[in-house]
Amino acid sequence: MTESHISPAGKNRWQFWIDRGGTFTDVVGKRPDGTLVTHKLLSENPEQYRDAAVAGIRHLLGLKASEPVTPEVVECVKMGTTVATNALLERKGEATLLVTTQGFGDALRIAYQNRPRLFDRQIVLPELLYSAVVEAQERVTVDGEVLQPLDEAHLRTQLMHWHTQGVRSVAVVFMHGWRHTAHELVAARLAREVGFTQISTSHQTSPMMKLVSRGDTTVVDAYLSPILRRYVDQVASEMPGVKLMFMQSSGGLTDAQVFAGKDAILSGPAGGIVGMARTAQLAGHDKVIGFDMGGTSTDVSHFAGQFEREFETQVAGVRMRAPMMSIHTVAAGGGSLLAYDGARFRVGPQSAGANPGPASYRRGGPLAVTDANVMVGKVQPKFFPSVFGPEANQPLDAEVVRGHFEQLAMQTGRAAEDVAHGFIQIAVQQMANAIKKISVARGYDVTRYTLQCFGGAGGQHACLVADALGMSQVLVHPLAGVLSAYGMGLADQNVMREESVERRLDAAAMPLMAERLQALGTSTRLALLAQMGGDATHVDRIELRQRVHLRYEGTDSALVVPWGDLGQLVAGFEAAYRQRFAFLMQGKALVVEAVSVEAVLPGDAPEEAAHTLHPKREVPRRDMVRVYAANAQGVAEWQDAALVVREDMRPGDVIDGPAIIAEKNATTVVEPGWQARLTALDHLLLVRVQARAVQHAAGTQADPVLLEVFNNLFMNIAEQMGLQLQNTAYSVNIKERLDFSCALFSAEGHLIANAPHMPVHLGSMGESIQTVIHENKGRMQPGDVFVLNDPYHGGTHLPDITVITPVYLDGHTDPVFYVGSRGHHADVGGLTPGSMPPFSTRIEEEGVQINNFKLVAAGHLREAEMVALLQSGEYPSRNPAQNMADLKAQIAANEKGVQELRRMVDQFGLDVVQAYMRHVQDNAEESVRRVITRLKDGAFTLPLDNGAQIRVAVRVNAAERTAEIDFTGTSAQLPNNFNAPRAVCMAAVLYVFRSLVDDDIPLNAGCLKPLKVIIPQGSMLNPNPPASVVAGNVETSTCITNALFGALGVMAGSQPTMNNFTFGNARVQYYETISGGSGAGGRYDAQGDLVGGFDGTSVVQTHMTNSRLTDPEVLEFRFPVRLEGYAIRQGSGGAGRWRGGDGGVRRVRFLEPMTAGILSNGRIHPAFGMAGGHSGLPGINRVVRSDGTVQELAHIGQVEMQTGDVFEIHTPGGGGFGEPEPSASA
Repeated sequence: MTESHISPAGKNRWQFWIDRGGTFTDVVGKRPDGTLVTHKLLSENPEQYRDAAVAGIRHLLGLKASEPVTPEVVECVKMGTTVATNALLERKGEATLLVTTQGFGDALRIAYQNRPRLFDRQIVLPELLYSAVVEAQERVTVDGEVLQPLDEAHLRTQLMHWHTQGVRSVAVVFMHGWRHTAHELVAARLAREVGFTQISTSHQTSPMMKLVSRGDTTVVDAYLSPILRRYVDQVASEMPGVKLMFMQSSGGLTDAQVFAGKDAILSGPAGGIVGMARTAQLAGHDKVIGFDMGGTSTDVSHFAGQFEREFETQVAGVRMRAPMMSIHTVAAGGGSLLAYDGARFRVGPQSAGANPGPASYRRGGPLAVTDANVMVGKVQPKFFPSVFGPEANQPLDAEVVRGHFEQLAMQTGRAAEDVAHGFIQIAVQQMANAIKKISVARGYDVTRYTLQCFGGAGGQHACLVADALGMSQVLVHPLAGVLSAYGMGLADQNVMREESVERRLDAAAMPLMAERLQALGTSTRLALLAQMGGDATHVDRIELRQRVHLRYEGTDSALVVPWGDLGQLVAGFEAAYRQRFAFLMQGKALVVEAVSVEAVLPGDAPEEAAHTLHPKREVPRRDMVRVYAANAQGVAEWQDAALVVREDMRPGDVIDGPAIIAEKNATTVVEPGWQARLTALDHLLLVRVQARAVQHAAGTQADPVLLEVFNNLFMNIAEQMGLQLQNTAYSVNIKERLDFSCALFSAEGHLIANAPHMPVHLGSMGESIQTVIHENKGRMQPGDVFVLNDPYHGGTHLPDITVITPVYLDGHTDPVFYVGSRGHHADVGGLTPGSMPPFSTRIEEEGVQINNFKLVAAGHLREAEMVALLQSGEYPSRNPAQNMADLKAQIAANEKGVQELRRMVDQFGLDVVQAYMRHVQDNAEESVRRVITRLKDGAFTLPLDNGAQIRVAVRVNAAERTAEIDFTGTSAQLPNNFNAPRAVCMAAVLYVFRSLVDDDIPLNAGCLKPLKVIIPQGSMLNPNPPASVVAGNVETSTCITNALFGALGVMAGSQPTMNNFTFGNARVQYYETISGGSGAGGRYDAQGDLVGGFDGTSVVQTHMTNSRLTDPEVLEFRFPVRLEGYAIRQGSGGAGRWRGGDGGVRRVRFLEPMTAGILSNGRIHPAFGMAGGHSGLPGINRVVRSDGTVQELAHIGQVEMQTGDVFEIHTPGGGGFGEPEPSASA
């Protein structure tokens, strides 16, 4: 690659562009004459060199190990580094002190209450980054009134204490500190005076509303910046005087001296996206999907003319509120482990790492994806770098790989190469599903895109991934193996600043925003000039890019649009919203969340010379090799493939697949039916030249490869439906709290796959489908859609409305599948707003009942009839227009499922899809049967605070591997609303048995096949109409799961309640569920013997719910209340060999008169201990009046709150497991 001209600045000096990755460091050197050279070396090689980046530069310059790199020779170094990311992943940052507002010391630990994995009995939360907390005595209200001035003497004492303990890094995060900064500035000054060396304040790190994500970001900054500083100093010390720049997560370069922890998380991958975008545009591809496959993971990204950035993301369990490139990472890379569990082949998520690495690396490692490619001949050891073995000079070991696959071949009864080919298919499927999440799920038609492939392992799978997505072009740049490093050299230098605004978009807001943008613009421009160090030649090239972050009122997902006048802002937002969500929210006001400014010094355009195309010729081959790959009919077989070395090719060459193109840093496989062309720019373009094989001759016998592929496909369809619903819904419950589920069902109405956010929806949607099938037999037609919420016909409680769409295929008169979506609507009528009345006694008081209503008839939406139904009855819906908007979103989500199922049938054939719908159920059934053999008979009685009891007996038949779950003896149906419909009880049973399986099995109807459930008719778990049921869904469901775990003896009780807290008046209404402690439990071996245990987790959502909690700052911004604190209730978990998790204490002060309601349990009967463990403390509900009098409330209560009154909720702790150690009592 020779450049056509040389810029004068680089007259006689080099530039170096470097990507320091987790395994390898890539260096691209730009010589004084403009030509490029590359070098790859191990990132960690302490015997050879101290730092890989500097060693790579010395190597290319021909310097000795001790010779300095000087500015006479080197103009500048631009690099990206994973130093910060790795420190974050491995939790090896600087010891950090968190200074926060009184009452909020636990706010970042509690966060939004949700647990990361739904079915894990042991809830593991991400490890906290800070090592100590100080609660400063200060408080400022949302509008800036100082309630309590900062007590400086107290804070100074605390800071001095931690300073003497050796802590040098501090993060300051105060409530509303993003806007009212005075107290944070004082705290920072005190910390400096005491001697702290790293001080991060939240208003400087991330001036955006949301205490939790801003707080996390500030802590990350304080935690990582010292690590980065040491790394930067180390690199700079070996290159004195050389200009050193680093890549930030946002995709722009910054001066090394101002490189901060919060901007370093995606430093490496961001360079890859810049390289991908710049080279794609040069080659004339304006829409590309980036596919960067490395050793441990694969990064996928979307580019259609401009960089996509996220302003709120989660990385390594930490919520980040800083601009980052939008990158989706999936744990499937060249080193991902291969496993066979007896039924399914599995790929990842564990990785072989760099050491020992895959089996072929000659270090005794396990089988990984790279080995599968060696087995099928797609990676040829003699054309792969020989850097293995003790002397680092041997090729990959193909013999060991063959031996490993032969063993699997014997277990599975198929050929070794077929086993390897199967694993590759699964890895490809996982990567394709990741790409769907960033493209199809956001409304982009991926078939019109080019797949741009880079990273070490990408080329081996590019054609297959493209095929899985229906894409027909793949672009491979000559520097694909080092594209991240190349991107460093092409990136802009930038400074980005953003600031929250949080007000309605109207004419009055425009001058205010213009003023904010002006101020931000000035400060970003000055910051960029300071970095340029008085380099006046480029001042006139600085561009300011001004953007506005807009969202609909009451929603949470902002879209970024360029600044303009009011009309342009609205038009820009609506165009972006329609692109992603397909329709607009009519009549909703727009809110300005924030404004942001980016000052940019544009980077160098890639200078790649165009060559003349040579006429076609027979391309020289180094070898003919055998590869095992799918032929034009889609059947895998051994085929002859040409092996071509990239250096032997010239522009204009064309190679038909199957072929392997070997390069210095990568291998590209051209699959059968594809063709490789070398363009004038020396880019490799792979094009699909034969139509894809439509019909997989898959057969209908269960195959371990296709079983895993279909498992993932079915789940992916349900997840795509869920994303569609979340994006288009109106209700905050659906959009923010994620109180919804989507699922697909077989023609018989059996659950095949669902993407649950709420376990209480799990088994119960099947009953809804059965109702629709049964009541419309022979009368359904294409284009019909049904809706229901009736708890006596497969519903849960009235606000949960289910929409069901039958799926028809051409030539079939009856539905072949069904899809359904269920969401929690904001209101469906009833005694109180929100339809969760604490004192209802019959179903009519809880809202409008919908039983099998036809919402769409043959494609025609029956809107008038539906609205009439919502407005009927004793207590009609308060906002039918909002219900309709949510129902339309549910119809759209179902439609997505219908399209994806039809696409699947086109690809595999109906008989194969239907066969695998049976096979995935059989697989889940077998997993549950295996668990049943480890269980023992048991019985348990759980008392409720209202005097009722749940009694359950579990009888295990080990020979038949079945279990009977019998609720005989449970109280008769109740006059209050703690009755749970049968569907809720079934959901609880399904949840418990699914959670006993320590493996990611799909949740489907097969799980219930080995279980016989007896629920007496007319009991509180199977009531007769018109019993009221609103608390059954939340409270009773949680008690059923606890009772079942009690009967099985595997774990102590978690808090037996969801602590449903509501408040409101004519103007505002609010509902939240408050978490408590989870129960401790035991670990069992295959024989069912106790081999260990685990502690419970404090203040986390458990069992039947996992809804999110509103951020403290957003709560105070939207509602006239003040959160006095939300803290861990120390010592409330039950004692035991393994302790129960602690509950929480939440205190809300009311700033205007409102009605508050609490619907709870566990105030009299706490979470039980198990196997000798003690029970947790019961909960407490109380009101502290402004005059200091205390009013104790029962487990359910409604109370009129006056200005200044505080509502206090102490949530129950979890039970302990096992006898406490005797020393504990002493």
